[in-house]
Amino acid sequence: MGFDLTDGIKWYLAFVASTVVHEAAHAWAAQRLGDDTAARGGQATLDPTPHIRREPLGMVVVPILSFLAGGWMIGWASAPYNPEWARQFPRRSALMAMAGPASNLLLCLLALLLMASGLSTGFFHPPTLLSFAHLVDAGPSDLSEFAGRMLSIFFSLNLLLATFNLLPLPPLDGSNAPLLFLPSAAARSWMTLISRPLFRLVGIVIAWNLFGSLFLPLHTALVHFIFASAR
Repeated sequence: MGFDLTDGIKWYLAFVASTVVHEAAHAWAAQRLGDDTAARGGQATLDPTPHIRREPLGMVVVPILSFLAGGWMIGWASAPYNPEWARQFPRRSALMAMAGPASNLLLCLLALLLMASGLSTGFFHPPTLLSFAHLVDAGPSDLSEFAGRMLSIFFSLNLLLATFNLLPLPPLDGSNAPLLFLPSAAARSWMTLISRPLFRLVGIVIAWNLFGSLFLPLHTALVHFIFASAR
C-alpha cells in the first residue's frame, strides 16, 4: 500500500481530535461528579498536549505505525481517576466511564448530519468508490474535498471508538455500565472482578474478535441512512 502523506495528516488530525474529546469527556464528567484527579492532571482540556504527554505511545507512535501498515489509525489515551472515589460512588464512576464513548457518538452524529445536509444541498455527491474515509464525493474546490474527506474519517473513526468502547467487556468503558444498576455491594464486587489483569486480557481479546461483526453492519446501515436522508 502506498503512503499518502495528505491522507495520513487528515487521519491523524481526526484521531487526535476524537481521542482528546473522549478523554476530556471522562475528565470533565469525573470533575463534576466529585473526582478532580484528571482535571488536576490537565486532562479536562481539548488541548492535545497533556494527553499526548501522558500517552505518547498510544497517541503518536501506534497511530502512525497503524496507518503505515493498514491505511487507518488505532491508538489510545487515558485519563486518571481516584479508585477510592470510584468504589465509594460506583454509579458516578459508571457515568464518568460512559462520558467518553458518548462524546464520540455525538461527534459521529454531527459528521453524519453534516454529510447528509451536504448531500441534500448538492455540496457533496454520492461517492463513486465507497470506503471508510470516502463516504461522499465533493465538488472541484479544495475546501469541499477536504471537508468531505474529514467528515468521512470523523464519522467512521468516532463510530469505531464509540462502538468498541461500549462493548461490555473489561477494560473497555462499557464494562462499567452494570454499575448504573447494581446495588452498592454487588457494584464493588463487579469493579474488583473487572479490574483483575486476567479478565482485562481476556476481555480485550474477545472484544477484538467480536468487534468486526458488530461494527461493519452498523457502519453500513448508517451510511445507507446518510444517502436515504439526502434524497
